[in-house]
Amino acid sequence: MTVLTKGNQVSRQSIEKLDLFLLILETIDLNGIQSLYAISNKLNLNNVFPNKVTIWKLRNNNPLRKSYVNNNIKINEFDALIKITVEMSRYLYPFMRELLNSKEGPKKNTVIWVEFNKRFIELIKERFNSDSMRVKKLLDQAGNDEIIIKSLLTLSFCISNQGYKKLRNFLFDF
Repeated sequence: MTVLTKGNQVSRQSIEKLDLFLLILETIDLNGIQSLYAISNKLNLNNVFPNKVTIWKLRNNNPLRKSYVNNNIKINEFDALIKITVEMSRYLYPFMRELLNSKEGPKKNTVIWVEFNKRFIELIKERFNSDSMRVKKLLDQAGNDEIIIKSLLTLSFCISNQGYKKLRNFLFDF
């Protein structure tokens, strides 16, 4: 699988994966874009993300989105989104752990999982192109559990000191 194309551009698959991770974090954090922007300020990424609209525009490089625009996201922009994802994962880790426990733990709490999944599907319907087969798979509440669990586990692994490197390697399939 090719990660980079001509001119050091990020692959479609890497953009899709990262945007899905950010969408999962937004599903947990009801202030999603505001939190992403606040974290970008905390990480001094103002040169890459001068405002919330810039983050939104970069995320629209995901071909699964309704508002898809191929602006050829640059490596430094993609890296900045990875840094935000890692930092937000650290902040939301207790909630991610609770979600995973609600689904797989000894004391299953299906209410938490169902509410999360309901919000996730609402965000997918709102932002993604529902005509795509891959998006239809995400919308299938019975079938999307595996995708969500794998995504939550991946995000949980990236809260360590080497989290940025781990997530970057995962996204670039190293």
